[in-house]
Amino acid sequence: MSSTSRRGWLKGAAASASGLWLAACDRVTQSPAAMGVLQSAEGLTRRVQRLVVDRHALAPEFSAAEISRDFRANGSTRPNNPQYVAHVEAGFADWRLAIDGLVERPLALSLADLRAAPARTQITRHDCVEGWSSIGKWTGARLSPLLDQAGLKPEARFLIFHCADHLGPDPMADRYYESIDLIDARHPQTILAYEMNDAPLPVAHGAPVRLRVERQLGYKHAKYVMRIEAVADFAHLGRGKGGFWEDRGYEWYAGI
Repeated sequence: MSSTSRRGWLKGAAASASGLWLAACDRVTQSPAAMGVLQSAEGLTRRVQRLVVDRHALAPEFSAAEISRDFRANGSTRPNNPQYVAHVEAGFADWRLAIDGLVERPLALSLADLRAAPARTQITRHDCVEGWSSIGKWTGARLSPLLDQAGLKPEARFLIFHCADHLGPDPMADRYYESIDLIDARHPQTILAYEMNDAPLPVAHGAPVRLRVERQLGYKHAKYVMRIEAVADFAHLGRGKGGFWEDRGYEWYAGI
């Protein structure tokens, strides 16, 4: 099987369970039988993914001529969080990214600090679980050197990305968050992007920085990142599934 066809097959496998949410969110999350199907599909997807895909391999990259003219801004496009609104109005001059939790040296990084950190530019395809894809050019700070700077403690196994936006009526209970393991965190294409298509990252796409974890589906690419917390597990967060959408039935491991 070619890498392109394998990528498409795995994307379809991961999306199959998530399509239930898109078709009927409330009915799925309130149905024990449906949730059982989702959880079984997640286990199957993860096992198949690990059998056929090298998680250290690079995601495909593209040429500048292949960049999408219209890259859809999905999910939140302008958070109304008062703290975030103030940062936007100030041009993110006082914004700081916290890296804390199970680290030896907690960090508070300005946008200038991130721009001065080891960086990577990549043109990659964003695959949304809804079925659409777009190609964009991203520049950002590589996450792995930042973790080295903070000094992960031995018990750290996952990173939690706490975001400024919320998807739902409750600004706290519905706050967006995501998580990845340390394999994806240290992947060379995992970056905190502050530029999109050679311009500062737009608010609609997650300014001032968003996660780009190119081996995963779009909902893993957290926008409006405010804090990165190193943890041993994520059972204590949200509904204990590791992310906003995961708490509502999506797969935690959304590899493609």
